[in-house]
Amino acid sequence: MEIDEGLAVKVETETGRSHARIAQDRLRELVHTIGGAGNRFLVVQRVPDIPDEFAQVWHEEGGDYRLEHRRGAAGFCGTNLPAPAQAADLLIGWARRDAGWDAGVSWEPVGLGPAEEVPELPDEVREKVEERVRLLLRCGYDSRARLAEAAEEWLVDGDERPVSRAQAQRLVDRLWMERVTEQAAWVGTTDPERLTAAFEALNARGITGRENFTCCRSCGTAEIGGERAEGDRGFVYFHTQCTESAAAGRGLMLLYGRFDGSEQTTAAVGREVVAALGAAGLSVMWDGDPDTAIEVTPLTWRKRLVG
Repeated sequence: MEIDEGLAVKVETETGRSHARIAQDRLRELVHTIGGAGNRFLVVQRVPDIPDEFAQVWHEEGGDYRLEHRRGAAGFCGTNLPAPAQAADLLIGWARRDAGWDAGVSWEPVGLGPAEEVPELPDEVREKVEERVRLLLRCGYDSRARLAEAAEEWLVDGDERPVSRAQAQRLVDRLWMERVTEQAAWVGTTDPERLTAAFEALNARGITGRENFTCCRSCGTAEIGGERAEGDRGFVYFHTQCTESAAAGRGLMLLYGRFDGSEQTTAAVGREVVAALGAAGLSVMWDGDPDTAIEVTPLTWRKRLVG
């Protein structure tokens, strides 16, 4: 994912690329580039994501630019525009929450169809799913869509599926907004943001750094080579079990190594990782042994949601 300080939005394109906190000029550029096969639309959400609040643009060569936006219960509407510049200006105004950003354009309602009736979950099912979703929310890496999928699948047993997709999404949206409200009170840079800064610095210096990477150590070690950029000499990552441990307040274990497998050079990578973490303001426990994981502790895991 591309991270660029700018608008508090995330953009996803038909090409599969995702851009978080995209710069205003880059968003304008993306609007101007859509229209060809496989690159006909982009969807823009808030950061953090807000249920049923988004904007999107669709364009095929030779046609208008279709701009639509939704704002929860307030409705879903769209308009056709002849040029990409106008679509981009409106989209940027939406992203900045400019007062009157939608003025001067004729909007028409977009039909959503009848609302689906969603039955309440039994308490014993709801409580088990809520426990899992709250942990994943504390981890902070999953989107609302991914959380809904996890909630739906958590209690599946053979052909028995006690939670429907609609029930999962409603539960996730409620807990998501609770977390969004909670994180609004967080002030300043959080430890996960310091961790991301350290990993970005390491990536820039030839150490492949990946957060929340794969499900376990075996998978991570097997797959990290596929993430290697040209010229990278070593790696550092933590997997989802490490993330869950950090979210539970037990610190964070980092796994690292050299792509050539040498113990001597693995220790050198470890020293670079420790230095980058320290420069980012994090405390580290490591004895210098290349066979010992690096532990980031103490650590306050407040990972801000994106979506």
